[in-house]
Amino acid sequence: MEERLYDLVFICRPATPEEDISKMVATLEQAAAERGGKVEKVERWGTRKLAYRVSRHREGIYVYLLLRSTQGEMIKELERRLKVADPVIKYQTIRLDEELKRQQKLIRRRERKMARRPRKSAASGEQVAAAS
Repeated sequence: MEERLYDLVFICRPATPEEDISKMVATLEQAAAERGGKVEKVERWGTRKLAYRVSRHREGIYVYLLLRSTQGEMIKELERRLKVADPVIKYQTIRLDEELKRQQKLIRRRERKMARRPRKSAASGEQVAAAS
C-alpha cells in the first residue's frame, strides 16, 4: 500500500497546562507508532485567537502534527482519541499526498505546454517596435 501524508491540527482550551499538551502529543505519537504510522513533525503554535467562538472560548492553543502512514485506521484512532480528550475543543485532519500529486500534475502539464509553444525572441519584439 502507498504511504500517505497527513496534516493534523488540534486546538486545546487556553487554560490547558503545557504538560497536559505534551502528554497528549506523546499518546498520539504512541498510537500512531502502534498502527504503523510516524509523526514527522510536531509544532506548538501557541495561543491564538479563534475566528469564532468554540465551546465558549475565543482563543485556544494550537498544535500541529505532520504524519506519515500506510493505513487509514491510524487516522481514525487518532481522531477518536482527540474526540474524547477533554482539553481538545477542535481538530482537523487533512490528507496532503493527493493535493501534492495534483500540483505536480499541473506543473508537468504547464511545462509540456511551454515546451510546445515557440518562444518569442526579444529581437522580433524590437523589429515590430522599429517598424511602427
